[in-house]
Amino acid sequence: MPYGKTFTASLLVLALGSAWAQADQARAVKIVSGSCFLCHGENGESSSEIFPKLAAQHANYIAKQLANFKSGQRKSTTMADMAARLSPDEMLALGQYFESKNSEKELVKDPDLASVGRYIFNSGNKFSGVPACASCHGKEGLGNANLPRLAGQYASYIETQLKLFNQRERTNDNAVMHSIVSKMTPLEMAAVAEYISSK
Repeated sequence: MPYGKTFTASLLVLALGSAWAQADQARAVKIVSGSCFLCHGENGESSSEIFPKLAAQHANYIAKQLANFKSGQRKSTTMADMAARLSPDEMLALGQYFESKNSEKELVKDPDLASVGRYIFNSGNKFSGVPACASCHGKEGLGNANLPRLAGQYASYIETQLKLFNQRERTNDNAVMHSIVSKMTPLEMAAVAEYISSK
C-alpha cells in the first residue's frame, strides 16, 4: 500500500477510535446519570459509607466487579439488577468514566488506630503471619488494573469487605485474600482500613 494511503488509513482508524471512545463515554455518562449516581454519586464520590467510592478506581477492576455482579460470582441483589442490563463495553466505559474522576482521601478519625494500620499495611504482622498489604496493593494503596485502589476509600467499606472475605461471603476475587484475612484480628482489619482510607 502506498505511503499516502497507509497514512490516511491510520488517521481513519484513529478518528474512528476517538469517535468510539466519545460514544462510550457519552453512554457511560447517561448510565451514571440514570442510576449509578443514586449510590455512588455523579463523580464516584459516593453518597454513603455503605457504598464504595468509585472515583479514581481502576477501570478494569470496576468492569470486572460489574461482570461478577452480573454473573452472580459476587453477591449483591441490588448490583446484580444494575449490572444485568450492561454490556461488557458499557462496563469498561463506566470503569473509564469513574477512573478519570478525582478521589479525595478520608480524614483520620482515630490516629492511634491508623498508626497500627500503617505498620500492618506496610510490614504485616510476623507474629500471626499476616503479610504486608503493600506487597500487593502498593505502598500508597493504589493497586493496579487487577487489584483495587484502596487509598481514599471509606474505612468502614474496606473493613466490611475484609470481614466478608473472612466469612467467605465474598469469593469473586483471588483466594489469597481469604488466606490473609483469616489471620487478621478485627482490630487489625479496622486499623488497616483506618490507615489506608487516609492515603
